[in-house]
Amino acid sequence: MYVKPFLLKENNWKNIKETNYNIAVLPWGATEAHNYHLPFGTDIYESEKISETSAEKAWTKGTKVIVLPAIPFGVNTQQLDIKLTINLNPSTQFIILKDVIESLENHNIKKFVILNSHGGNDFKQMIRELQKNTNIFLTVVNWYGIGNNNDFFEESGDHAHEMETSLMMYLFPNLVLPLSEAGDGLSKKFKINAFNEKWAWAPRNWTKVTEDTGVGNPKKASAEKGQKYFEFITNEISKFLVELDTIKPDEIYE
Repeated sequence: MYVKPFLLKENNWKNIKETNYNIAVLPWGATEAHNYHLPFGTDIYESEKISETSAEKAWTKGTKVIVLPAIPFGVNTQQLDIKLTINLNPSTQFIILKDVIESLENHNIKKFVILNSHGGNDFKQMIRELQKNTNIFLTVVNWYGIGNNNDFFEESGDHAHEMETSLMMYLFPNLVLPLSEAGDGLSKKFKINAFNEKWAWAPRNWTKVTEDTGVGNPKKASAEKGQKYFEFITNEISKFLVELDTIKPDEIYE
């Protein structure tokens, strides 16, 4: 049996006690509706698979990285009227992060990466507060912010759209309904331009913004597009992990 040395949930004490890990990666997803055609666990599946593949690529280059089990719930305060959406408040996320980081303190982990898969999660201020109390270097990666989606996809959007549908069609085709079952992902914009231009911000009330819970048309999605995008983002994240592994936190600035 092959046990992936970079994946904690598959590993055992026999292997773990003999390996000195330098980086811990925590996949963080959400449990929410993704249009009609994608599963509620889409963000979980994506965060796990992207973390695993990126870590494997970094591991082959000598980076001692361990991927922790994923956190399956995210901030969904504006979607609680959608059946079986599960919400974690930011204050709850902070406590979870604090406990995970404290757990890693005594195990020679030097760097900690949150691999975030949900746009409603925002870890910046949590990291600012937690960093002053730990010697572990803390950072977050939002994989969906890597590169330019226009290089891979024709339709824009930010939830259950062409990009996310393509990714799931490639990674977990058995969990994706036929595109004929998907809604068009039509969504309303704010009447105040500042919100649309993103120099002002307010949370979106999801059921007032979209009827099918999607934002962006998924109908041009394909597994081929998803494969190209997946290879691109996991290559970028693996390079980041290798760089992070080799640099000292006090030497990170030029």
